[in-house]
Amino acid sequence: MTTSNKLKIYLIAGEPSGDLLGSRLMRALRKKTNDNVEFFGLGGDTMEQEGLTPLFDISELAVMGLVEVIPSIPRVLRRIKQTVNDIKKCQPDIVITIDSWSFCARVHKALRKENLGIKQLHYVAPQVWAWKKRRAKTMYKYIDELLTLLPNEPQYFTPHKLRATFVGHPVIESNVLTAKGEDFKKKYNISDDMQVISILPGSRHTEVSKLLPDFMTAARLLYQQNPKFVFALSTVKTVANRVKHMVKKYNLPVIVLETEADRYSAFQASCAAIAASGTVALELAICKIPHIISYKVSPLTYFLAKHLVKIKYVNLTNIMLNKNIVPELLQEKCTPQNIVKHINELLEGKSLFAKQMQGFEDIKKYLSNGEQTPSENASDEILRLIKC
Repeated sequence: MTTSNKLKIYLIAGEPSGDLLGSRLMRALRKKTNDNVEFFGLGGDTMEQEGLTPLFDISELAVMGLVEVIPSIPRVLRRIKQTVNDIKKCQPDIVITIDSWSFCARVHKALRKENLGIKQLHYVAPQVWAWKKRRAKTMYKYIDELLTLLPNEPQYFTPHKLRATFVGHPVIESNVLTAKGEDFKKKYNISDDMQVISILPGSRHTEVSKLLPDFMTAARLLYQQNPKFVFALSTVKTVANRVKHMVKKYNLPVIVLETEADRYSAFQASCAAIAASGTVALELAICKIPHIISYKVSPLTYFLAKHLVKIKYVNLTNIMLNKNIVPELLQEKCTPQNIVKHINELLEGKSLFAKQMQGFEDIKKYLSNGEQTPSENASDEILRLIKC
């Protein structure tokens, strides 16, 4: 504890998805402690809005792919050292890392070596059920507890000396469920006879560079079929300038959105969506927006992943339901023509649309745990661990 008797909590969120979880966790911890808490560490826009002053810009860490990450290694190693030094200076009651296990694990390992006696917790389990199962056997060495988003995940860690607690998936407390499509149409002057399609090319520079050209070419083909389409392209601050520059050449009715509120109201106004794989696909599922997911990495990364990843699906909706209801257009299948084909199939409202609507009904139930929000459940576990 500090002399002010406020809890000092050090948060590390290395990507926009973790930043969103972090902001909700900050709000829940304030509520649970009657605002008797102060925050330090790393985060993005939404955590900044909650009062965090980030140690550095997390966009430096947003690199995806087994091969793509290599040029960034020296910079990332410097940032790990800087983060550990900042934690030593801050002397928090607990260090909470959120997602991004590759970066966070190195921070935790370095902290353990320092033997500071600070509690260490990780929020969002590495997907050991998909690959690198050996991680589950060693995580207890570096953290005191793991909070999981999916109910099937603790079973992979508890046999290996690590307390793992399912708290629920924060996507179910998302404002996407209360957003209003009519607000979006009114704000951007979209008439009732126009149809909105959401485009979500990811939050990393590597994702945008690989996916956005195909997504925009697909948008152009769809617009040629029906000039009543308007495209809502959601992005984040870290890649917004790049996105705006890239979409200019397509000369299409594209609205680039940079806020969560706009993104969610656009979802509710959308008849379909084209998305990169990730948490955003769960948001689309819980608000029942028909969609496809598409993804590309470098050929070498894909080759390695095929031999390392042992799952039938990559999209969480398909994984949880164990059925292919959301088309997964990966690598060579990620083409404008394939995207258009599946979007048209969804817009026809036939079998694929029906399968999605039925499957999406079950997703929300699967992701909840009790009457509290997942962030409140997580806060309870964090406060319990601090008191131990």
